[in-house]
Amino acid sequence: MNSGKGFYIDFERPLVELEKRIEEMRGQATDSGLDLSQELRALEAKLEKLSQETYSNLTPWEQVQISRHPQRPYALDYIGRMLTDFTELHGDRLFGDDQAVVGGPARLDGEALMVVGMQSGRKVEERQARNFGMPHPEGYRKILRLMKMAAKFSLPVLSLVDTSGAYPGIEAEQRGQAEAIARNLFEMSHLPVPIAVVILGQGASGGALGAAVGDRILMMENAWYSVIAPESCSTILFKTRDRKEEAAQALKLTALDLQQAGIIDRIVPEPFGGAHRNYDEAAASLKRQLLEVLAELRPLSPEELVRQRVAKFAEMGVWTE
Repeated sequence: MNSGKGFYIDFERPLVELEKRIEEMRGQATDSGLDLSQELRALEAKLEKLSQETYSNLTPWEQVQISRHPQRPYALDYIGRMLTDFTELHGDRLFGDDQAVVGGPARLDGEALMVVGMQSGRKVEERQARNFGMPHPEGYRKILRLMKMAAKFSLPVLSLVDTSGAYPGIEAEQRGQAEAIARNLFEMSHLPVPIAVVILGQGASGGALGAAVGDRILMMENAWYSVIAPESCSTILFKTRDRKEEAAQALKLTALDLQQAGIIDRIVPEPFGGAHRNYDEAAASLKRQLLEVLAELRPLSPEELVRQRVAKFAEMGVWTE
């Protein structure tokens, strides 16, 4: 399934133009009956080489752009391809149901677990209904409610993170946005069941961290995870958004950077060109890694899980000179 057609990122323009030339030449060959096979092979070889050069040397900013591709798979796309028997549960039992967060019990290769995820939309109406994937306090409280249910029934937790940040509106602050995120950090750190976290696309600030305290942190190859978005960082530090590429480089927000820093544990390979190119392949790649991660965690006692999890996060940001 190639879901990326119809939209391209600026750095992909040379590839798109070459693809267009190939399509035009194929049409010309069909209409005229001319044998253009040699010319087509030369253009296709050129396209293959250019694709390799482009996607094998992505800058941090280019990876941020891929993470925001409008056809990139979201949480429900992965849930539908990796899991079975998913039953979505709604509401936080305090205020309401936040559609930016989805979750419920499901099975991974027959093993029961609890999945929670941040979900955006593609059509305007769905984007608005899901608040562009930015959770309100009731979204974080829904996450916590489902995780506590998982602990009650001894189910591993799978958390799929993909957000540009927690919703910053005044109504979110009035309903306790900061407290809801802080409560999740505390409760997740002591949850007595395995927690596997996956950064699917955007992992921005405390909005992402509010669902990302886990035993194993995985990142999709072209995802990013940072305290701030490159544009916002550029605006604060340089008083302009125009140095976002420089900010993205300095933030060390890519999967490779974060693995080297010890923030995440695994990088999940994506289909060539990005997860939006092939949903099934992206989901299969993630599923393989999740099965390995959960196999590592299941034998551990609740006490050992919590001990290792607390130690894991306590060690972040510690260094010697």
